[in-house]
Amino acid sequence: MKDPVFVIHGVANREPDEFATAVSALAAAAGVDMVPVHWGDLGAQDSFIDATLPTYTGPDALRDGEAPESVTAEPFAVAAFTETIDEAQQLSQVDAAVRAHLGAGYDGEDEGLRDGGGHRLDPEQILEYVREAWADTEWLCRTDDTQLLRETGRALAHSLLDETDPGSDESYYGLRGRGADGETRLRFLVWRRLNDLDRVAGAAVQAVGARLNHAVRSRFGPGTTRFLGDVLVYQRHQDAIHARVRQVIDEVHPDLGRSPARPVRIVAHSLGGVIAVDMATATVPLWTQSLVTFGSQAAFFHVCDPRGGQLTPYGGSLPVQLPASLNRWTNLWEPLDVLAFAASKVFRLHGGTAPVDLAVSHQASTGMWTHSAYWGLPSVASVIGEVMRQDQPVPPR
Repeated sequence: MKDPVFVIHGVANREPDEFATAVSALAAAAGVDMVPVHWGDLGAQDSFIDATLPTYTGPDALRDGEAPESVTAEPFAVAAFTETIDEAQQLSQVDAAVRAHLGAGYDGEDEGLRDGGGHRLDPEQILEYVREAWADTEWLCRTDDTQLLRETGRALAHSLLDETDPGSDESYYGLRGRGADGETRLRFLVWRRLNDLDRVAGAAVQAVGARLNHAVRSRFGPGTTRFLGDVLVYQRHQDAIHARVRQVIDEVHPDLGRSPARPVRIVAHSLGGVIAVDMATATVPLWTQSLVTFGSQAAFFHVCDPRGGQLTPYGGSLPVQLPASLNRWTNLWEPLDVLAFAASKVFRLHGGTAPVDLAVSHQASTGMWTHSAYWGLPSVASVIGEVMRQDQPVPPR
């Protein structure tokens, strides 16, 4: 009887029955006998993650008559407004919109409100005042979004055109002369309207950012805790998780993996691949005949923080020599999986060859989040079956 292949899961696997079902399906597709190694109950605790989430009250929390706090550049919102900006290009967008909508305002529409067009606004003068006030804006001066800049120019032009009440002290048209007083009023109106539009832009961005951050924390906080939390827990409690893997293997046969005479075969996903490599390269190793990882980060972890055991740190020029206790390694990665890393540049097997990195073709049906998609991909099962049937040591009688 041939020894089975042991399957180690990655992060965020809390239900042993669900994992066992996934392994059973993979075993059937690959055509090899498999044993699930479940360690998820030792992972991060996320039962009380809600207690750490800030409560978003939103703008409605302000009492009537209470002045809102000044708009400040919060980290999320600033991210949308921190590109390197060419002020001349910004102002050209605003200017184009102002000219277009001032022109539209004089095309005969609302002619009765425009006093026959006798007091047209000068776009050059408006742009001069916009340029003076632009540096004082907190949000608009940070964006190169064409639509936002054009809508700012459009709203500014419309606002100025609407100042048509001759009895209003704030009305440009109310000042029939074109002297210094009229220019001062126009400068003030441009500054005030631009300041208003800037505050609206900032408030809108912050409101969206706050709601998005709250949604991310509330909706994805538990999942994030399981994902990142499991990594943190593993870093602190490797011994307990390794002991669980060893326990499952011992239940099949206590000699498995103890020496090169009876090595194990391992399939591992995500952090499970890190666990498998750590165990195979430990000072007292889990002797591994063949390893297939998918969506895994062993090389990434070793480059960032050398794993120890029998592994030397990666120096950037020569790959790290793997011990004989890890005989063969096939590493699968999916192009859209941001948590999948290559192994062939960082490591060398004891025979001098590199681990085999194989790309898994992306399937549109898997969507954009592909880190968990490997389990159901026929190509993954096919590679696993081919590798494991080739490297299936027969235990001694």
